[in-house]
Amino acid sequence: MELWFSEFHTPDVKHSIRVNRHLFSHKSEFQQIDIYDTPEFGRMLVLDGNVMLTERDEFIYDEMITHVPMAVHPNIRDVLVIGAGDGGVVRELTRYDSIERIDLVEMDNQVVEACRLYLPENACKLDDERVHIYFDNALRFIRRCTGEYDLIIVDSMDPFGPSEGYFTREFYGICYNALHEDGIMVNQQGSPFYRHDADAMQRSHQRIVSTFPISRVYQAHIPTYAAGYWLFGFASKKYHPIDDLNVERWSQKKLETRYYTTNLHLGSFYLPAFLEKMLEEVE
Repeated sequence: MELWFSEFHTPDVKHSIRVNRHLFSHKSEFQQIDIYDTPEFGRMLVLDGNVMLTERDEFIYDEMITHVPMAVHPNIRDVLVIGAGDGGVVRELTRYDSIERIDLVEMDNQVVEACRLYLPENACKLDDERVHIYFDNALRFIRRCTGEYDLIIVDSMDPFGPSEGYFTREFYGICYNALHEDGIMVNQQGSPFYRHDADAMQRSHQRIVSTFPISRVYQAHIPTYAAGYWLFGFASKKYHPIDDLNVERWSQKKLETRYYTTNLHLGSFYLPAFLEKMLEEVE
């Protein structure tokens, strides 16, 4: 008998992936954690029934949420990562010798342990000496921080349920205060395609625009996410994601990437007409 995993993108749209084996299943204090082995996408992390990553396409998300701000800000030393317990974002950040501190705040230690066991390619740099892992509520953690970070990466789940607090005006204000005077915050903004997701994206963007002087949205194609079309938010106190992109400086690092390029960086901020209109409605 064939085993399939299905995720509802809307009540009328279901995305299904055939499964070889169900490798891990655990109900933690916070959520249901599952890891599947699939023939098409490799191993797949699922939280509360929602696909977080697959081995086949995780590099797209992790590269775009990491390298975009790193190619803009000229002097990132201290980084805060919220969520991302799988370790993929941390892995990308550790490729930069200039980074001195990476604080990872993840509410669920069971996610980290499961990924260490079953997704070692993602979790391989969690033990880097620059990485400090805090199992805490991110809102509580970041309230204690003032002017500490050059970059904050918010790699949370979608703005429903336990992650809803990471998409509020209060949260963005706290992030603003935790950044240095030239700091950048990058977050996942979901998909603009289905109405429910689009409404959440507009609310989030409106709150960020009211908090940061510079706020832009950029895009990537991620096959296993809703509609295969995903957005990120770039919010900054000083640096513009296009005007301050330093192609030469980033290219000199000679980092090998599978998705991100400086040309794609520029192109990712040029949005389709329907999305531009949606953003203009709330700006």
